[in-house]
Amino acid sequence: MTNANEVKFGVHSEVGKLRKVMVCAPGLAHTRLTPSNCDDLLFDDVLWVDNAKRDHFDFINKMRDRGVDVVEMHNLLAETVAIPEGKKWILDNQVIPDQVGLGLVDEIRSYLEGLDSRKLAETLLGGLSTEDFPEKHGGEMLKLVKDAAGVTEYLLPPLPNTLYTRDTSCWIYGGVTLNSLYWPARHEEPILTTAIYKFHPDFAGKVKVWWGDPTKDHGMATFEGGDVMPIGKGNVLIGMSERTSRQAISQVAAALFANAAAERVIVAAMPKLRAAMHLDTVFTFADRDCVLLYPDIVNSIEAFSYRPSSKPGGVELTKDKGTFVEVVAGALGLKKLRVVETGGNAYQRERTQWDSGANLVCASPGVVYAYDRNVYTNTLLRKEGIEVITIVGAELGRGRGGGHCMTCPIIRDAVDY
Repeated sequence: MTNANEVKFGVHSEVGKLRKVMVCAPGLAHTRLTPSNCDDLLFDDVLWVDNAKRDHFDFINKMRDRGVDVVEMHNLLAETVAIPEGKKWILDNQVIPDQVGLGLVDEIRSYLEGLDSRKLAETLLGGLSTEDFPEKHGGEMLKLVKDAAGVTEYLLPPLPNTLYTRDTSCWIYGGVTLNSLYWPARHEEPILTTAIYKFHPDFAGKVKVWWGDPTKDHGMATFEGGDVMPIGKGNVLIGMSERTSRQAISQVAAALFANAAAERVIVAAMPKLRAAMHLDTVFTFADRDCVLLYPDIVNSIEAFSYRPSSKPGGVELTKDKGTFVEVVAGALGLKKLRVVETGGNAYQRERTQWDSGANLVCASPGVVYAYDRNVYTNTLLRKEGIEVITIVGAELGRGRGGGHCMTCPIIRDAVDY
């Protein structure tokens, strides 16, 4: 529980002292991954789940060793559904005809309402298959579903990508966006995160929402937190990527400006590639004035900036001069940024980027968490004076995400430039 003197929620930089962060441990959803469904669920392979749990717990402990308050999503969700209003809101928005079919709404709802809070949270994140669901609850409709699709049919989908908590919501200075995710496999995730912010006693009534509503269809306006970096001095970097669209970026920029929450949104125009799905897969901060990047992508990024305007819509877009790195440095008032590239020859750089080698998350200025497997790049960072705390990435990285992806900062300090 929070206390009255706790710092207000808000993320004011990419590198300032990290004080509170939300993660989601591997669990039931990851036991659902199979060679035949992992592509649809956005994983490149099945996980060794026990090892993934161990490595994720080690990551949590290494953050706690640095004084970070780490809160875990299964626990937060269990505490949220223990509140009648929270449970009702989630079930009202998840157990609907569009998701489960008319013939099973009442049966599934009744079954879920009978679960204890922990089991319900695990089921909401891990999915409900026809095999899990008691036949006495489902009747003829359940038999039809089983006969048509077999036991691998899900009445509620597994959500293995909740491991990457960065995407579903992102704290930008003093508020948060509730994001509209690109792939259908992730469409249910924002319901659960939003419920935590709305009903959990640590968050209820304390969360300022800049943009987004997971109960509405945002159409082409998709937005994911891996593309978003509030870098300080009123600036926000947003990647226009495979998963974050110009339609959403313009709306978020207008909302931030209308609330005087930001002064400039710098758009990184990226190629729409799986390998570069988010800005943070090719570019992250390691210190106030140091970035790690994958040059094969970042060197081709063009930068555009939204600024407040009196024109209709409240925003004005201009193309920035110079390279993307130069634009970011200038926005922070720096003559230049120290740049560490994912090193080696073209083959090694590509392997490193695929293994989330550019996906750092800072504990504080100059102190980062990185996957252990990217030895060459981690050595380059250390030579630049960065303290690299390694985490095991063999299993956790199979969905193409590193420490930055696995963390949703909720409280992070500003830094001076």
